[in-house]
Amino acid sequence: MWTHVEPLHAITYFHPRARAAHEAIGLRGYWRGYFAGRAAPLGPVGAAPVIAAFFTFAPPMVNRALPAVWQLAAPEEALRARLTGAVQALAELTYELPEAHLAEAAELLEAATVGADTAGRVLGAANAALPRGDYPLARLWQAATTLREHRGDGHVAALVAAGLDPVETLAFRVAGDMPAEHLLGRGWTPEQWAQARARLVDRGWLTGDGEPTEAGRSGFRAVEDATDHAATRPWRALGPEGTERLRELLGPVARACHTIIPADSPIGLPALRP
Repeated sequence: MWTHVEPLHAITYFHPRARAAHEAIGLRGYWRGYFAGRAAPLGPVGAAPVIAAFFTFAPPMVNRALPAVWQLAAPEEALRARLTGAVQALAELTYELPEAHLAEAAELLEAATVGADTAGRVLGAANAALPRGDYPLARLWQAATTLREHRGDGHVAALVAAGLDPVETLAFRVAGDMPAEHLLGRGWTPEQWAQARARLVDRGWLTGDGEPTEAGRSGFRAVEDATDHAATRPWRALGPEGTERLRELLGPVARACHTIIPADSPIGLPALRP
């Protein structure tokens, strides 16, 4: 279900209409729109809670964006912009689908969010508390975003429980299967990258040559398994029949969204099965 829900949210990072909506309210530059849009459900927060919740960004990078970004656009404006851009992008990508198809998908996806336990999940809870959209595409995107952040909160908890800090997490991904250029822009210095790799070597997760060890691969698989386990409650609440029907409905929507998400994006989305 992650491979069907995540693409709906991710268009806000890659579609030109989403970028244009942020720029229209003064949030020029990719990272201003990113930090303002994603943090806006929390209100006009400073950097500290965002550093904690977003997890993988270096504190100096977040400090440059927050709270200064709220002088350009209040959280309410950022929320409207991100939803407007997402709906415009989805409308462009799904214009061939009947409205009844999108409305049924939105109804089921919202039902899944009702079953999501947001205790201990800050971003999931903040998004779940936002008002329901007026139209199917707005409802669909917001529900997908709530479930995406709900899963992300669980992923961060799994990383913390595994004793991994943010730059160690990124360094292991780069050593394994992620192009370095997609993760180096998160504000960590070359020294911090080198120190993180050294800690992973000491831990036995990387070889001296920087290759993942079997212990490292096994440890990270355990993190992914814990993430998946923590993300199952919404789908258990929806039930197997409702979940399968939703998967069918989201299939063409997710595939359309995939067309504008780079295959090697840092999200790491695999291709959808036929």
